[in-house]
Amino acid sequence: MSAASDGCAPVASAVLAALVARGETVAAAESLTGGLVAAGLTAVPGASRAVRGAVTAYATDVKAAVLGVDEELLGGRGAVDGDVAGQMARGVRRLLGADWGLATTGVAGPDVQDGKPVGTVFVAAAGPGGRTRVRELSLDGDRSRIRSESVRAVLELLLNELTENAGAKDTEHNGGNGCLQP
Repeated sequence: MSAASDGCAPVASAVLAALVARGETVAAAESLTGGLVAAGLTAVPGASRAVRGAVTAYATDVKAAVLGVDEELLGGRGAVDGDVAGQMARGVRRLLGADWGLATTGVAGPDVQDGKPVGTVFVAAAGPGGRTRVRELSLDGDRSRIRSESVRAVLELLLNELTENAGAKDTEHNGGNGCLQP
């Protein structure tokens, strides 16, 4: 199934419309989603007006070397951590010269990672003025579902930041309409 026809298309379109209206750009740093955030955004026609690029930092050492995530933080807490997600978002924003940086890091399964159970995910959005929002998710389902829900969640986090809709319905735990689902 293409990213354009899945459940993320409406939120990706809304994110891009808000960014274009504001004259702002976005970049993504992805771990467990492995490029799915970038794929969801770039599936929308006209995405080039706002998308700067993405970094798939799957390996922990890449998070440090490329995105500038603190090595002591990674060594002490592991890659599945809210502060790591925040540093990833700020790092990709800086690296790619974007107004907004997004990040995903977590455990898609099948095994526990860094002592964190499958379904533990952190998403982050870093924006102008040093503002960074991090959200922890506790997701159910198989690897594909966890990854798609992570994409949806990070896009919704950014959309909320762009529209200042802090009261939006929270459907992070255990589902919702996931992206990239058949």
